[in-house]
Amino acid sequence: MAKIITVNTNGIRAAARKGFFDWLPKQDADVVCIQETKAQVDQLEDPVFHPQGYHCYYNDAIKKGYSGTAIYSRVKPRKVISSLGWDPADSEGRYLQADYDGLSVISLYMPSGSSSEAVQAKKDRFLELFLDHLKVLRRKRREFVICADWNICHREIDLRNWKSNQKNSGFLPHERAWLDTLYDEVGYIDSFRLINQDSDQYTWWSNRGQAWANNVGWRLDYQVITPKLGDKVLSADIYKDERFSDHAPQIMEYDFDIKG
Repeated sequence: MAKIITVNTNGIRAAARKGFFDWLPKQDADVVCIQETKAQVDQLEDPVFHPQGYHCYYNDAIKKGYSGTAIYSRVKPRKVISSLGWDPADSEGRYLQADYDGLSVISLYMPSGSSSEAVQAKKDRFLELFLDHLKVLRRKRREFVICADWNICHREIDLRNWKSNQKNSGFLPHERAWLDTLYDEVGYIDSFRLINQDSDQYTWWSNRGQAWANNVGWRLDYQVITPKLGDKVLSADIYKDERFSDHAPQIMEYDFDIKG
């Protein structure tokens, strides 16, 4: 059995101050995928950022205090890939891939498009290029678990105020259609929804107003898997007992072993 966690920490140093690294050992996860580390490697020399029992990999953005991804893995990967060959994926440290025996786990931080039309255009370009990459991955003779802050909700069930957000980034018609293509045409699967069809299952809440207290959230963080892993999903949970950032950890268990 493999336990995989994905979480956007909104600054890994801030999450550390909020108890993230006290919580993590109790989870006994095999792989932990982190997005939005907001730190350079030389700022993470404290042992707390290299948890005992894990091989730790960071991919930083060139811009300090921005973006960045990480993977912690109990099993040492055969290979780690941190470049896709195009920006902003590479310059902003948005992609990190760990390759194992027949399986790869990816930590991805999709751009947000909420602050302006220009950043939405950047997100749209990322979506276009990344879909091409995902199609390439489907042709490889291995399975994939893509852990990400996707910054997109797919269905009305995935955010509380869906009616008022239909013209907002993260729930735009063309973004939702992109996920339709990912699932229906390219063949990937939203592993969480395979076994959890409940409403009010959110992973992000605005810091404004009483969004957290009233559970007015969005399900932006989830694990997308290749079809052959569809019957391997055992459990799907969102951890909300503590708050390490404006996102909650999303935890999946699978009926397979991770081998180096």
